[in-house]
Amino acid sequence: MLDRRALVRRPSSRLAEGLVTHIEREPVDVDLAMRQWEGYVAALREAGWETIEVSPADECPDSVFVEDTVVMYGDRAVVTRPGADERKPETAPVADLLDVLGYDVVSIETPGTLDGGDVLKHGGTVWVGTGGRTNRSGVDQLTAHLAPYGVRVVAVPVSKVLHLKSAVTALPDGTVVGYPPLVDDPTVWSSFLAVPEESGSHVVLLGGDTVLMSSDAPASKALFEERGWDVVAVDISEFIKLEGCVTCLSVRLRHTP
Repeated sequence: MLDRRALVRRPSSRLAEGLVTHIEREPVDVDLAMRQWEGYVAALREAGWETIEVSPADECPDSVFVEDTVVMYGDRAVVTRPGADERKPETAPVADLLDVLGYDVVSIETPGTLDGGDVLKHGGTVWVGTGGRTNRSGVDQLTAHLAPYGVRVVAVPVSKVLHLKSAVTALPDGTVVGYPPLVDDPTVWSSFLAVPEESGSHVVLLGGDTVLMSSDAPASKALFEERGWDVVAVDISEFIKLEGCVTCLSVRLRHTP
């Protein structure tokens, strides 16, 4: 079995200043967010994942959303170039850590922009959301970086939410789940399951039949359990206020170089 390791990054003390694009700003309780982050990390560990902390970036309010800094595929780490200038300083420590860990580190270069939250991978296909934080050059560069792996890269329009994975993620069997009002084009995926809550769109695969999701989508949780999946639910209310979700808070490293 491949090693189960996941990158995480503890919240900045300036978390409440994080960017919001598609929703109204709400007050964020940073102390509660830290407790919720600790609960999220504990859930990963309880599911058998070793968590590796990226050095904190307290000057970067959004740095807890570590998913946006790198796209992993096998032993290749594609360090991103975030679409928001405020987030560009977040990537260098991630690149340095992955280099130390022995991964093949490459980078998205100007004029490309790419946020990891725009990248959904399953079964040899990589869907990349465009229209928000990720541009066409970013998609083209990612395609080139992943070409040695024989993957198919598909650009997907995103206009209603911050990132592609704010709209859809995939269950272990490849079924893509999404909340229809926020999905630009569900027909992109041959197997699409509509969920009744926005947070039901967001799952992290923990291995086997187990998925991690937010606790504020109980009807979606019940739907997944009816379909035979084991669900671990965690409270991430403070991160949702910043357009975050369960996928944003970690990067899974499924391969040991």
